[in-house]
Amino acid sequence: MSALCLENVSHNFGALSAVNNVNLSIDAGEFVCLLGPSGCGKTTILRLAAGLERLQSGKITMDEAIVANDKADLPPEKRSVGLVFQDYALFPHLDVSKNIEFGLKHLSAPERKERVRETLAQVGMADYLHSYPHTLSGGQQQRVALARAIAPRPKLVLLDEPFSGLDVRLRNQVREETLRVLKENNIATLMVTHDPEEAMFMGDRVAIMNKGQIVQFAPPNELYTNPANAFVAHFFGEVNEFKGVCNDGHVVTPFGALEVPNMSHGTVVDVLVRHEGIVIGEKVNGTGVEASVLKSRMLGKSNLVDFKISNSLSNDLYVKARLDNHAVPLAGNDCVLELDKRLTFVFSSQQSKQNTADD
Repeated sequence: MSALCLENVSHNFGALSAVNNVNLSIDAGEFVCLLGPSGCGKTTILRLAAGLERLQSGKITMDEAIVANDKADLPPEKRSVGLVFQDYALFPHLDVSKNIEFGLKHLSAPERKERVRETLAQVGMADYLHSYPHTLSGGQQQRVALARAIAPRPKLVLLDEPFSGLDVRLRNQVREETLRVLKENNIATLMVTHDPEEAMFMGDRVAIMNKGQIVQFAPPNELYTNPANAFVAHFFGEVNEFKGVCNDGHVVTPFGALEVPNMSHGTVVDVLVRHEGIVIGEKVNGTGVEASVLKSRMLGKSNLVDFKISNSLSNDLYVKARLDNHAVPLAGNDCVLELDKRLTFVFSSQQSKQNTADD
């Protein structure tokens, strides 16, 4: 049974089509991320699911019960939804205990106090029962906001870029804590983010949005290794890009020919290779290409290395590779580069242009 299901949902703001015929389903206990650039419609979907925006077209159900369609639109307080906003939206005049109790008016006073203690313990804030929001750090406020969202035991929690205001070190810690708490409570979750790394870390599945539509909805690993189009491939990190033309099921690249059995002869294509898809190899049976190292930049566990591939017939080619620290060649050295075909993707140039126009 789906905790949340959107069917053929569309929404306009005047002449602007913010959401265009979106279908999305989230199972109980599943964590789904809505990922995409600013203005792609992801926050509008979150607001429609919460009941903060009135549905214009389509149907929204929770546990197979209709909460919004052309005849009904339940208010947020009747949808069993917990909300965590980007600014946390804690009441400044109420202490932590009273902030969490605010959504527990259906319980008796003793039950409210017990539930407050229980949820604060889950998020590691049991010692801050009577603290006020302005005395808490950003990470502590986020934990209180999460406690307030889960305290009524909602069927669904909606998160709107909840970690964007935290520094990098704290953000990673709070992400892990948030994911743990939501999974322990088996709560279905929909989170809006524009950060691909965050979506891959948090999501069981990720819905990639562009121009009001979901262009691919899949587990993170599938999105990374089998993107549906060039937009998705680009969104998950920088790539090396080459132009080519399909010739009898193959396209010639600087690294040799690639099979493209589903492409028509003569199709102009874009070949996209992730930085980690270029690896150092050996010149065997004519495979690989000779390149010289220009420079290397250390990025923690890996290095980003710039290579130049000399070509006497046309312009030199410059590519980037992300290599493990132990495999980094020195600037000025020559080596042989090969493609990891698992991280190499070929798309029609016309399709790529349609997917990325106006972004």
